[in-house]
Amino acid sequence: MAGEEGTNTQSVGSPRSAPTAPEEPSTPATTLEQGQGNVIEADTRNDADSALGSDMSSLSASLAYENGRRYHAYREGEYLFPNDESEQNRLDMLHHIFKLVLGGNLFKAPINEPLQRVLDFGTGTGIWAIDLADENPATQVQGTDLSPIQPIWVPPNLKFVVDDCESSWPEEDHSIYDFVHGRSMSGSIANWSALFTEALQALKPGGWLEMQEFDVWFRSEEGELPADSKIAEWQSYLDQASLMFGKRLNVANEFKEKMIEVGFEDVRDDIIKVPIGAWPKDLRLKEQGRWLQAQMLDSIEPISLGYCSRILKWSDAKTQVFMAGVRNEFLNHKTHLFVYCHFIHGRRPGAQRDESYYSHEAQQEIE
Repeated sequence: MAGEEGTNTQSVGSPRSAPTAPEEPSTPATTLEQGQGNVIEADTRNDADSALGSDMSSLSASLAYENGRRYHAYREGEYLFPNDESEQNRLDMLHHIFKLVLGGNLFKAPINEPLQRVLDFGTGTGIWAIDLADENPATQVQGTDLSPIQPIWVPPNLKFVVDDCESSWPEEDHSIYDFVHGRSMSGSIANWSALFTEALQALKPGGWLEMQEFDVWFRSEEGELPADSKIAEWQSYLDQASLMFGKRLNVANEFKEKMIEVGFEDVRDDIIKVPIGAWPKDLRLKEQGRWLQAQMLDSIEPISLGYCSRILKWSDAKTQVFMAGVRNEFLNHKTHLFVYCHFIHGRRPGAQRDESYYSHEAQQEIE
């Protein structure tokens, strides 16, 4: 990570627009969050699988091309996913989904004091950092990423830096941040304990780290996916390939323990059940499901190509045929698919914690 006097800021691109929202529900939503144990009631009407609308659907030195997609060239090979316009649009859609799941919020950590300095590592298109800077104009926000794909026009309290969060963070970054945020980093990190240690050192005493990650493992309300499921086969191949690559995809359920091991306190893993597809009866969940289905359809290619071609050594023809089968299964509304989304936050020791928050949370767990 770079501090205020570290790596020079590099910004490129144009202002990013948020995804167009689906049609507003006609009646009030009944559910905000679905815990792991909650059953999602299916909508039995025939239009539950209504079509996805059309709305769902200076870098030369840092670029490389493969499989018909554009990739970053800085520390080439360390990150298997593309950074082209299609991928940037997918990441912006994912930001919208996270906000839907959080009821419009940007994080779950119990932060009550005004934020002074915030770091968003692996910022991607920078959309989370931009939203946070817009909502907190007195807060100094920094976003870092391997790819300089962020917009030029950003809030004055925000800057972007090209940096690799897997490298050692400079000493001038120690004990300066109130909040460190990382999201959708699965498959990008070889040593999570080392990363969490760097984040711990970068935080002020009492500062918070929050990780936001979807499992890369899909489930059905009817139970385990069948043996002949293309999605089950796909996620198994991805898990195998990511382990071979040395940066596992399906790791979100390990974050809580690793954060505790490196010294974080009050670590909490809030797990929310999110549907894939328009099958839920609840209108809020139906909206989440529509967006997440669109996200998954857009994710299959960028996630699969690097693993299948570089790691598993598949031919392009074999990869394309396999991806087509996975897409078809994600479009099947009769399979009530869902996935777990993790919001893991922990506090650096050394400051008084908010006891009112923890007593409230404990009471909710008892109930």
